[in-house]
Amino acid sequence: MTPLQHELILGGAKSGKSRCAEERALRWLQADRDHRATLVATALAADDEMRARIARHRADRAARVPALETVEAHAELGATLLRLAEPGRLLVVDCLTLWLTQCLLPPPGVTPALPWAQEREALLAALRESTSPLLLVSNEIGLGVMPLARQARAAVDALGHLHQAVAACCPRVTLMVAGCALRVKDET
Repeated sequence: MTPLQHELILGGAKSGKSRCAEERALRWLQADRDHRATLVATALAADDEMRARIARHRADRAARVPALETVEAHAELGATLLRLAEPGRLLVVDCLTLWLTQCLLPPPGVTPALPWAQEREALLAALRESTSPLLLVSNEIGLGVMPLARQARAAVDALGHLHQAVAACCPRVTLMVAGCALRVKDET
């Protein structure tokens, strides 16, 4: 079996990207009894709907991949990844889109821990330095119409640039469409 390497898994809403990452994590765990896997959840529960969504995702994941540990990191993602990294542990980040949005457009009452440029560079450094393989889940939102609001346009642009930088650090990039995985890049 080829060792798992960093992979960016992109897709639209409900495209199957999180499920794809969970299936890869399950295979990782089954491949070696010494393997561990940790989901690094980036969502911040800032309202009732998001709290319910997070609870539903947590329950669904627990049913599908019971051995998948969860750590929450809605800020300082790069530092969290480096802290958790170890060769036998797969790290699954779900998702970069929420993390970026919370950094650039934080919910009321939330102050970002670091400026966006520092958060971004810390994530990219973690990708280069991690001793763990990483699966990074994110929404491909650049295929739709450009938002009218200036801040939303800036977030779309920042996410597109982040995806390019992360993809450059990952030997594999997969695009999920209707539950089907399309290999975009494979240098494994």
